[in-house]
Amino acid sequence: MKIFKTIFVALIFLVLVWVDLPEFIKTKYKIPSQINFNVFGLNVKKDFTTKLGLDLKGGSSLIFEADISKVKKEDLNDALNSSRDVIERRINFFGVTEPQIQTIKTGDKYRLSVDLPGINNYEEAIKLIGQTAQLTFRELPDDKIATTTPIFAQLTKETGLAGTHISKATVEFDSQNGQPQVGLKFNKEGAELFAAITKRNIGKPVGIFLDNMPLTWPTVQGEILEGSAVITGNFTTDEVKKLTIAINSGALPLPIKLVEQKNIGPTLGAIEVRKSVYAGTVGLVMVLLFMIFYYGRLGFIASLGLIIYGLISMFIFKAIPLVLTLPGVAGFILSIGMAVDSNILIFERIKEELRKGKSFDIAVRLGFGRAIDAIKDANITTLTVAFILFNPLNWEFLPQFGMVRGFALTLAIGVGTSLFTGVVITKRLIEMFYKSKLKA
Repeated sequence: MKIFKTIFVALIFLVLVWVDLPEFIKTKYKIPSQINFNVFGLNVKKDFTTKLGLDLKGGSSLIFEADISKVKKEDLNDALNSSRDVIERRINFFGVTEPQIQTIKTGDKYRLSVDLPGINNYEEAIKLIGQTAQLTFRELPDDKIATTTPIFAQLTKETGLAGTHISKATVEFDSQNGQPQVGLKFNKEGAELFAAITKRNIGKPVGIFLDNMPLTWPTVQGEILEGSAVITGNFTTDEVKKLTIAINSGALPLPIKLVEQKNIGPTLGAIEVRKSVYAGTVGLVMVLLFMIFYYGRLGFIASLGLIIYGLISMFIFKAIPLVLTLPGVAGFILSIGMAVDSNILIFERIKEELRKGKSFDIAVRLGFGRAIDAIKDANITTLTVAFILFNPLNWEFLPQFGMVRGFALTLAIGVGTSLFTGVVITKRLIEMFYKSKLKA
């Protein structure tokens, strides 16, 4: 039984080390950072690369203000959440990994905060995010002539067919002239509507509009039953790609406008990453040396527990995944100090019992038992503060977005992990060393 426990613990330790290896080591030795396998027909896919925030990776922070003038109060939350989801889909199509999108209420204004780490083409991202992308199909009355002016959109007839009826948009190329075009595939309801529209408009143009601007006016040659269509025009390949992204991600239920933009260069981010690593390494080494110097063998055991604590914490950060920012790193380093505090309380209690003449085994049990209440109280207090700073209920008088939340989240994870490692892992390590005749 003991050998199975040993193998199990060793496997867990190896998994933690693999997940927590720095990216440059994985790149150098071609160690994968992802898992992708099937278990009982279920595909398990996970990426364990470190996700860095704006201040560490560079990128752009955007704040959009939503126009809620035409939205009913009872529908407001749904509209804001839908807008957030649409923006996230557009950003994912754009190729940005781990965007942070949050809704903010300031007074009577509602805003959307969008953080785009690692992005270089700010203007294209802003244009793509802010586009309403309301795709509609309209008929041309008999007494009207097709035109491309926005005002003309008011003179056409709605057909009931819109972007919500499109199941997929793809980039295609005309087989005759090689021009890029957008291919549309309708869902079942959309295919039926499109068939009816084309049937009653044979020989007439049908307009495809985006945000009340005509994209194209193709003349219907016959009834189309296949449930597909194309948008043609003098488009470049990039324009077709962006239009495809806008259609696939869906229309924004609320018009939004950019009110604030902050750009952070990747060079500044790289410098801050290097400084953060140095600060964390120096702090950790100093703590380990202090523990070993002051508490001797017990300090060495605590140092092992602290290393395990770091491995578990980083595993949690990557598994969530958590986007690390400078305040987040600060929260993690602070939680290391909390972990050391727990060990110091326990060791002082153990030393106190040893001075009373108790055996080492009894001193360990009494030391942990009498220190645990103080440790729990201290950690619960810190977790309460972290909860308030993170503000999961989005109270207006507390931070609703930004780096304060990152600090609170890493602090909470670190404190929770330190409570586990300090009380469980360190105790097991002490018992293991004691049974191996390693006396304090």
